[in-house]
Amino acid sequence: MTHLKPLASGIALATTALFVSAAQADDQTLDFGVPAWPGITVKTAIAEQLLNPLGYDTSTQDIGLQVIYQGIESGDIDVFLGAWLPAQRDMFNPRKESGVLIDVANNVDGAQMTLAVPEYLYESGIQSFADLDEHRDQFDGEIHGFGAGSAASEILHNAIDNDIWGLGDWQVVDTSEVGMLSAAKDAISREEPIVWVGWTPHWMNLELPMRYLEDPEDLFGENNGESDVLTLLRSDYAEANPNVVAFFEQFTFSAEEQSWMIQAFGQEEQDLADVAEQWINDHPERIEAMLAGVTTTDGDPAWPVIEAQLNN
Repeated sequence: MTHLKPLASGIALATTALFVSAAQADDQTLDFGVPAWPGITVKTAIAEQLLNPLGYDTSTQDIGLQVIYQGIESGDIDVFLGAWLPAQRDMFNPRKESGVLIDVANNVDGAQMTLAVPEYLYESGIQSFADLDEHRDQFDGEIHGFGAGSAASEILHNAIDNDIWGLGDWQVVDTSEVGMLSAAKDAISREEPIVWVGWTPHWMNLELPMRYLEDPEDLFGENNGESDVLTLLRSDYAEANPNVVAFFEQFTFSAEEQSWMIQAFGQEEQDLADVAEQWINDHPERIEAMLAGVTTTDGDPAWPVIEAQLNN
């Protein structure tokens, strides 16, 4: 099994690592694009632990979101397990329309992204985007985000530019996921006001007393930020590997399951391979369903191969 390399710290490094010449590219290897998101990292490791025994060689590229989409377009990335829509629609739609990628499944049931506040603020009456500007001074006019250039950041900056919900004189404090959630935990510990970009699946839903704000304007998407997390495959690879497509069509999780993965790996810092292996061993019926109709590269049924390795 190919283990994940340390996360690239800069876009230049990521680009250098990714864009090899066509002569160096190995079309027989399934290349995953993996951003610095614990949930996608664990799902990728689970996929590798299931596909490697079936005879598939895999590799991972630890790179930024935009580089992943560029890599699918250039042929350097074959699969991405974190196409969060509608937040990533500006990157996804053009490539979907051009035919360079296909989406084969929504791999997380129950995903959502929108603004969140501590539960005590929600119970005090701040329950909607419409309530924010009335309490601007309490929040210092700040919404905490998890990174400049992220889809969420772009959504919020657009809302500010267009003065939606009276946010025209607000600002986005874009740090990082760690920085944003540290600020949220710190404010919650003192029962102070804070509003941040929240989403599920994520460990924050398990550990923080938080509520999502209602947004009738659907800034983060319909039904208050209801989201799909799509599995993307490079079209040429998918056409040449229908067995892999069949696997990923059935490779799905609940938001609660992925929140556990994110907590175990991203928060508790358990070993990546161990987290993936534990989930596989704890869910044999789910794994059997994921492998229904899937074969090894030699054409044998996949499930007996994996079943023989469980808890070994």
